[in-house]
Amino acid sequence: MPSSDCYPIDVAPGLSRLFKDYCAGEAVVRPFYSSLPRETGWQQRCPLPDHWNEIVEVLATQNPTPAAASALEALRAGAATVLTGQQVGLLGGPLFTPFKAATAIARAQQATTAGHPHVPIFWLATEDHDFAEINHVVFPSRKELRKLVYTKTPAHAVPVGGVLLDESIGPLVDQAWELLGSSDAMDALAAAYRPGRTFGQAFGEFYAKAFAAQGLLVLDAAGREVHRLGSPVLRAAIELADELHAALLERNKTLETAGYHAQVAVTPQSSLLFLIHERSGERIALKRTAPTIAEPNGIWQAGREKFTTNDLVGVLAAEPERISPGALLRPVFQDFLLGTSLIVGGPAEVAYFAQSAVLYERILGRLTAAEARLSATLIEPAIGELLRKHELGLDRVFIESADSLAQLLAARAMPVEGKRKLAAAGTALDAELAPLLEYMKAMDAGLGRSADTASSKMRYQMNRLRRLAANFEMQREGSLRRHAEAIERALNPGGVLQERVHGAAYYFARYGFELSETLTSLAGDPCPGHKAVWL
Repeated sequence: MPSSDCYPIDVAPGLSRLFKDYCAGEAVVRPFYSSLPRETGWQQRCPLPDHWNEIVEVLATQNPTPAAASALEALRAGAATVLTGQQVGLLGGPLFTPFKAATAIARAQQATTAGHPHVPIFWLATEDHDFAEINHVVFPSRKELRKLVYTKTPAHAVPVGGVLLDESIGPLVDQAWELLGSSDAMDALAAAYRPGRTFGQAFGEFYAKAFAAQGLLVLDAAGREVHRLGSPVLRAAIELADELHAALLERNKTLETAGYHAQVAVTPQSSLLFLIHERSGERIALKRTAPTIAEPNGIWQAGREKFTTNDLVGVLAAEPERISPGALLRPVFQDFLLGTSLIVGGPAEVAYFAQSAVLYERILGRLTAAEARLSATLIEPAIGELLRKHELGLDRVFIESADSLAQLLAARAMPVEGKRKLAAAGTALDAELAPLLEYMKAMDAGLGRSADTASSKMRYQMNRLRRLAANFEMQREGSLRRHAEAIERALNPGGVLQERVHGAAYYFARYGFELSETLTSLAGDPCPGHKAVWL
C-alpha cells in the first residue's frame, strides 16, 4: 500500500467555494445536503423499488461475467446500492474516473462490513451529447503530454455513448501501445476500443475489467427498458415542470443569499429534460413556455418543434428512450431506478446536488446522501525523488507554474554565500526604508505618497537582483528547469489537477489492475481533502 499525505481541500486549484465548504462541513452549507454532518445513517436501506427485480435483470444482462455474479446475487437478495458515474470517454477517460469507482466500492464495502449489504454501481453517462468533452485522452510521455483525439465527430449533437467507433480508432490504439507499452490494461483497452463498438460499450467494458475483483457493476441506462422503468421521474418532470422550475429558482436565490452561485443556470425557459430527435438522434434541450390564456398548459419546444404537455407524455409512453434527463434531474432518475443509498460525485456533481435536492424532495419524497469522491495526485517514484531532492510539497507545487517553480529551485540551489548576501541586502533595505518613510509621511502626506512609490521601486529592484541571481544559477545548472518542467507536467499540468488531465489508462498500464485495489484502500481511508499518493 503506497503512503499518502492528506492536504486540506483548498490546496487544490479550480474548486468552487461551495464544494470547499461542503468538504469542510461548514454549517452554512448543511441546509443543502442531507449527509452533513457526515454520519452512517445512509447505510440503512430505503424501501425496495417496485421495479427492483426488473432493474436487477437489466444489470445482469449488462454484466454477464463471472466476476459480477456475487454482486448480482447480493442485489437479488435485497442489497442496496452506492452509485457513481461518469461520461464515457476515449481510451478510459481521465484519472478521476477510477477515483469515483474506488470511492463507491470503498463505501459499499464499509456498509456491508457494518451489516448493511451494499453493491457499487457505475452509471455510464451515455446520454450526454458534448462530444468535444470526451473525444480525447492525454497520456504522459517522457518529455511531454501526448493528446490523442478521435476526430470523427458526429454530424449532430447525439448522445455520445451510442457513437460507433470506426477504423480510425486503430491508429489511436496503436499510439497508446507505443506510449503505454504492453500490459494487461493495454490488452483490455485494445479489446474494448475496436471498430464496431460504441463509446459506451468500450468504456463500460474497460472499467468492468479494471474493477472486476472489487465487484463493480456498470449500467448503461440509455435504452428503452431502463427509461420505461424510470418513466415516473421523467413524467413528473413534464407534468410538474412549472412547480419544479419555481423551486429551483427559489433554491438558487437561497444559494446566492448564502454567498454561493448556482452551479447550473436556471433560465426563464429552461427545463430538466432533453428530447432525442426521432430521425437525426440529436439530443435537443426542451424549453418550456409558461402557461398563458391562449395556452393554459404552456408549450414545450425542442428546436423548431413544439409540443403540448400531453404530446410529451405520449412520447414518453411510446418511446421513453427519447426523453432524456438533464444534469439536475439525472441523479433523481438514477436513484429512483436503483434505490440508491449514497451517491458519489466529483466537485461539480456535489455542487449540483445543492440544487437537485429540491427535485428529490418533490419527486421522490426523500434525499439521497451525497459524498465527494477520492481527490488525489499520484506521485510516481522518479517525481517523488525530485520532490524530496528539492524539498517540495504538493501544496507548493500547486501554486507555482513551471517558470516560477524553476525560479524557486534555482534560488534554493544558489550558493550559501550568495543567499546570505541577498538576504542581508534585503533586510538592510527594509530596515533603512521603514523609519525614513515614517519621517517623510509625518512631514507631508503628499511627500509620504511619493516616498511609498519610490520605496516600491527600490524593493522591485531588490527582487530583480534576486531573480537575476536565480536565473544565473538556473543557466549554470540546466537540470533545474528540466526538473521544474517534469514536476509541473506530472503533478499540476498547466495549473490543472493531474486527475483532470492525465488519462487513467496510463496508470493502469504502469501499475496493473492491482491499482484498483490500491485506490479503493485509499478511498476507504478518511481524508476530507486532497491526497498526495506516493507510488
